Amino acid sequence: MNAPRARVARRPVHGVLLLDKPLGWSSNQALQKAKWLLRAEKAGHTGTLDPLATGVLPLCFGAATKFSQMHLDADKTYQTTLRLGVTTRTADAEGDVLQTRPVDVTLAQVEQVLARFTGPIAQVPPMHSALKKDGKALYEYARAGIEVERAARQVTISRIALLAAQLEGEEPSLRLEVACSKGTYIRTLGEDIGQALGCGAHLSALRRIQTGDFGIGQCHSLEALEAMSDAQRLQSLLPVDALLPSHTTITLDSENAGRFLSGVRRRGNWPDAKQVAVYAIDPPALLGTAHVKAGELIPTRLLSPIDIAQVHAQSGAAALI
Repeated sequence: MNAPRARVARRPVHGVLLLDKPLGWSSNQALQKAKWLLRAEKAGHTGTLDPLATGVLPLCFGAATKFSQMHLDADKTYQTTLRLGVTTRTADAEGDVLQTRPVDVTLAQVEQVLARFTGPIAQVPPMHSALKKDGKALYEYARAGIEVERAARQVTISRIALLAAQLEGEEPSLRLEVACSKGTYIRTLGEDIGQALGCGAHLSALRRIQTGDFGIGQCHSLEALEAMSDAQRLQSLLPVDALLPSHTTITLDSENAGRFLSGVRRRGNWPDAKQVAVYAIDPPALLGTAHVKAGELIPTRLLSPIDIAQVHAQSGAAALI
């Protein structure tokens, strides 16, 4: 008989891990692997990447999960390869081929088409997506062979850079870098570009290189994390407030910090601000987020005293390494 598998002793872990998600893994599979490596009690991610996609996937642990929703609104940047002349059922390399057509386009035509898709555009979400309709993900309907009506959504493509173009040969393709708003489906964008070129296209590769202020150069692979010691894994975490880079900062003294943590509004000579990160001055600690209106500091999301103590202890332990 096989020996029973030893249970992992979970512990409180707080912070943000920037993961370079590997090809073929779902976002949740990558999250669960990182959670296991860190022996963390609580974890979540800030939006999914398809198994086909690789790249920047911010993972939140402990107190950071309270602010993960804020990062869903962040702009994203992707590098992608479009295989021209072939359309598939899923608009990526995993789907069955629907149609193959000759590719007869010039570089000038490519540049003209890309310019048409820059700026505010309307996108119809793909059937093979996690978007929900009547409580079910669209991909569940698609797997059952059911097509449901989807309303077009407004997204913004701020930049499309043509990195490379191979317009001849057996596998004509375009390599693009796309900077876009939240909610943009790069598979749909690639499919629409192919249709506008008259030859069709699907995504053969997709890599997210930026989400908000987080870039691929800051990320760790699962292989690198596995090779680290436990202390090194903890050191690889960014602090919780890395999720709040654009927030206005307000620091409170001990008395006001205690009241704020109890959910009590504080008054002060502060200008109005929609997003505020609130800190205690002694000991230095993130207390939560708030907004300021008419001189009132109004709590939005608060850390618990236990979270704050654990974050402080984790930071102290890291400083000793």
